[in-house]
Amino acid sequence: MFEALQEKLTGALGRIRGRNQLNEANVEEALGQVRLALLEADVNFRVVRAFLNSVQSRALGEEVPGGVTAGQYFIKIVHDELTAMMGGAHNPLELAGAGQDASGPAVVMLVGLQGSGKTSSIGKLARMLKDEGRAPYLVPADVYRPAAIEQLQTLAATLELPSYPATTDQDPVDIATSALEAGRKAGADVVLIDTAGRLQIDEPMMGELERMKAAVAPREILYVADGMTGQDAVNTAQVFHDRLHLTGHILTKMDGDARGGAALSIRAATQVPIKFMTVGEKLENLERFHPERIASRILGMGDLVSLIEKARQTFDEEQALAMQRKMARNEFTLADFLDQIRALQTMGPLKELMEMMPGMSGMMKNADLDQRQLTRVEAMICSMTHRERDNHQIINMSRRNRIAKGSGMRANDVNRLLKQFSQMRKMMKKMSRFGGDPRRTMQSLQGMSPGTGAPGLFR
Repeated sequence: MFEALQEKLTGALGRIRGRNQLNEANVEEALGQVRLALLEADVNFRVVRAFLNSVQSRALGEEVPGGVTAGQYFIKIVHDELTAMMGGAHNPLELAGAGQDASGPAVVMLVGLQGSGKTSSIGKLARMLKDEGRAPYLVPADVYRPAAIEQLQTLAATLELPSYPATTDQDPVDIATSALEAGRKAGADVVLIDTAGRLQIDEPMMGELERMKAAVAPREILYVADGMTGQDAVNTAQVFHDRLHLTGHILTKMDGDARGGAALSIRAATQVPIKFMTVGEKLENLERFHPERIASRILGMGDLVSLIEKARQTFDEEQALAMQRKMARNEFTLADFLDQIRALQTMGPLKELMEMMPGMSGMMKNADLDQRQLTRVEAMICSMTHRERDNHQIINMSRRNRIAKGSGMRANDVNRLLKQFSQMRKMMKKMSRFGGDPRRTMQSLQGMSPGTGAPGLFR
């Protein structure tokens, strides 16, 4: 995510990081590189100009606090202004009171151009709402795109959620109004409507959406923007906003080669918050959009909060505490390691997870993080007996040869696994002394301050 933008921005800011004072010359030099990085990322030029003016004004007008260098403080200013550009704080869906008494379910319309990912985004949003204890009702109101209705109904069945039995010969506005009543009778508290898109904006589409809005009075109208389209998504969003008064955005395909232009421009241009982003094709690959966390990722500072949230969805709290006690007593086994690998694989691509760790994004650039490596490790551990997994020290040469043959690997690969596992156990024991505190652990293991080298600056 934002890989190219991150590389260029961190390179530009690296020149000023160690400066002891800020003056007009070095600030202008750094901002020139930042300007180039943002424009290459397809950020709207008006947004870029406003952003640079804000950074320059603060950099030359504020006193650098004690304990940090001027360069470090300049990076904090860039972080703060990036956060402000993207909205400042997370904006949740406005669903309070939905489904209670006679108020009926809250209606959420998803709008956007064809191919932006509206239908799959509804499935992901429905899954998130269901996990939060809500009762979503899915409505396929796109009667123009082949198989759109069937696609959403299939997603609803996968999620074990009800959906409206729409047909292609119905009027989309009639579908929406009938589905609202059907959702109320089904006990739904949120009705999610998938609307039709076009390859480009046209009057019939916008007129239909305006009629649907008037008929069902949605709480939320979310514009689904393809995160890979840059300024095009921003310009289109503005037209939708002028006609429909959007309440939020969903950025899709943010796990791909998105340059970042849409994420950095769309809120500033429309003054409508980004509420969610999709980071993969699976139904669980929807994340709430937190501007501060995204700004940290863009500047290579990682995103431990999101990483911890992903881990909490995967690991049971009691199991995690039990595992921490095992680490502290140096009792962590290959069987435990196998469980962790399998859980880790459900959290997403390994490279993406590592980039969420502070200070790791630069290291990941040249690292060989082939997901298949985990599969090979899993195969070797699965070729071991239960006794060998519980006590790796009994694995002698003949056992290593047998494990290698059983997993389709070489004896050297098994040797490497056992050596790395032993080193990892030592590191885990050291980490457990700090109760899992990543800041203290990073300082102990790497002898470095977290983030930019200014403890507490981005807390």
